[in-house]
Amino acid sequence: MALKQYRPVTPSTRQLVLIDRSGLWKGRPEKSLTKGKVDPAGRNSSGHITMWQRGGGHKKKYRVIDFRRRKFDVSGTVERIEYDPNRTGFIALISYPDGEKAYILAPQRLAPGDKVVSGEKVDIKPGNAMPLKNIPVGTIVHNVEMKVGKGGQMARAAGTYAQLVGRDAGLAQIKLTSGELRVVPAECMATIGAVSNADHMNENLGKAGRARWMGRRPIVRGEVMNPVDHPMGGRTRGNRHPCTPWGKPCKGYKTRTNKKTDKHILRRRHAKK
Repeated sequence: MALKQYRPVTPSTRQLVLIDRSGLWKGRPEKSLTKGKVDPAGRNSSGHITMWQRGGGHKKKYRVIDFRRRKFDVSGTVERIEYDPNRTGFIALISYPDGEKAYILAPQRLAPGDKVVSGEKVDIKPGNAMPLKNIPVGTIVHNVEMKVGKGGQMARAAGTYAQLVGRDAGLAQIKLTSGELRVVPAECMATIGAVSNADHMNENLGKAGRARWMGRRPIVRGEVMNPVDHPMGGRTRGNRHPCTPWGKPCKGYKTRTNKKTDKHILRRRHAKK
């Protein structure tokens, strides 16, 4: 997809850069694959705000995505490529010969009319899914599973991908775009190609109102708050390390505590190259 720039006829269009979605489906989503979605607006089950700068935004429907790709050895046809307000990448509507339909993450260079299939051994084409143990080393993949049968969890955002760099002792080594190198079971599924909408990172919303349409409220720096509202409020920063509203250091302070999966990370994304 290309980028659209606008003539600066108003202040909000002066820096506005959006994705050209003229090639996407312009109708409503497939009704059988949608569900209602309630926006929690950053609140927990008690109604307390636990995440700041959330609220408002346009009403959305959730599109049910087939992250597992468990319809094995059945070739499906891409009916159309659609916009999904719940994610940064585009989605593709797949129609199978038995009449069943499903949404999948649309990879780059996938077009309406193309055939996609998932199975033990399939062609190395964008949109096809197969276990990592059967994918050639060096292949670009996305929607990578971390547990067998759980569905893809890694490399699902717009333009992201992972690269299969090796296999050893029943494990597949995956290099992520962040630079992290980790291992997953070789029986895990992955989809060939990179996620669509790679130009998402080059978008410029142009005005604060467009962010409000997406459910994002204004962000206020802690140092301009009052002392009752933030640990950094009511004083100049000086040599004080930046921290969260609850006093935990941020901007470089490591908060990862998942010791269970430390053994799966061979090289962290912050490691020196």
